[in-house]
Amino acid sequence: MSNVILDKFDRNKNSKGTVPIWLMRQAGRYLPEYKKIRSNNKDFINFCLNIKDSSEVTLQPLERFNLDAAIIFSDILLINYAAGQDVKFKENFGPVLQKLKNEAFLAIEKDDFINKLSNCYKSIRNVRNLLHKDKTLIGFAGSPWTLLVYALNLKSPKNEFNLNCKEDVILELLNKFINLVSWHCIEQIKNGADVIQLFDSWAGIIKRENLSLFCENPNKKIIENIKRVYPCVPVICFPRNIKDSINSFVANVKPDGISIDFDTDIKKLEIDSNVVCQGGMRPDLLTMDNESDMIIEAKKYLDFFKNKRYIFNLGHGVLPHTKIKNVEKLVNFVKNY
Repeated sequence: MSNVILDKFDRNKNSKGTVPIWLMRQAGRYLPEYKKIRSNNKDFINFCLNIKDSSEVTLQPLERFNLDAAIIFSDILLINYAAGQDVKFKENFGPVLQKLKNEAFLAIEKDDFINKLSNCYKSIRNVRNLLHKDKTLIGFAGSPWTLLVYALNLKSPKNEFNLNCKEDVILELLNKFINLVSWHCIEQIKNGADVIQLFDSWAGIIKRENLSLFCENPNKKIIENIKRVYPCVPVICFPRNIKDSINSFVANVKPDGISIDFDTDIKKLEIDSNVVCQGGMRPDLLTMDNESDMIIEAKKYLDFFKNKRYIFNLGHGVLPHTKIKNVEKLVNFVKNY
C-alpha cells in the first residue's frame, strides 16, 4: 500500500522536500480524453460503475501531470443509489433524485449495499494494480449531512433548500448514513485505497447551533468506525464553507487532515501539528488567461504553510473551463517551490 501522501504529511520524511499536490476533481470535464470516454457513457451512475472506463479516467490526470495521488473516479451519490434511491444526472442542472422511501432505506443490509457497489471496489483494485507504487490512491465518500440533503431535497440545495423533516427523523436518517458511509469507506480501503476523504459539501448551510449534531458528530463517528478496522489509514475531512467553525470541527472530530475551502481565513486557523491542512486555492484562477494571478495565489498558501504539514490542493473542485496549461504550470510551480 502506497503511503506517499501520508509520508509527506510530515515534511521531514520527504527527502525531496516538496509539497505534495493533488486536485479535487482532477479527473474530469476539463480533459479532452475524459470527454471522449464520457460521450460513450450517457448514464453517469453507470459510468462510475464501469470498471474499465472509471479506472482509465482515474489515471488520466497522472499521465499528464506530476501529481502525487489519484482519486478514484466515482460520485458521492453512489451511496444513495446503492441504498435504493434512484439518482439521475440532468445536463446543466445536476443530480435529480426520486423521493426517499424511509422504511426501505433504513432497512438496507450491508451485504446488499456493498454488492451494488462492487464495481467501484473492483475499479479501486484495478487502479491500485496499475498505479505506480509511489503514488497514493484516495478513496472518498460524501458525509452523512450532505447525502441527507440530497436524499430529502431531491436536488442540489444551491437554489432551493427544504428538508421538510422533524429533527428526530433527520437524526434517524443521519445514523443510517453513518453506517452506509462507514461501510463504503472501509470497503474502499480493503480494496486498495490508501487515504479516505469525506466530503461534507453542504455543511455550510447548517445553522451554527446544529453544526455539532449534524456535521461534527457524524464525521467523527465515521472516522472512529474506520479506525477500528484500519487504524493507520488517514482520513481527510472537507466540511465546506463552515468558516470560523472549522477550528471547533477539527478539535471535536479529530481528522488526520482538514481540507479548507477558498473562503477560509487561513490566518484564523488554529490547527495543531497533528493535523495536516490541505487546499484553499480558488479554482477559478485555473480558468484565466493571466497565469500570474494563479501563481500569486498559490504562493500565498505555500508561504503561509511553509514548514507546516500541508498538501497543496484547491478550495473546491477543478472547474470545467480549466485550462490544461494552467494545471501543468501550477503543478510545476508547487513541485519547484
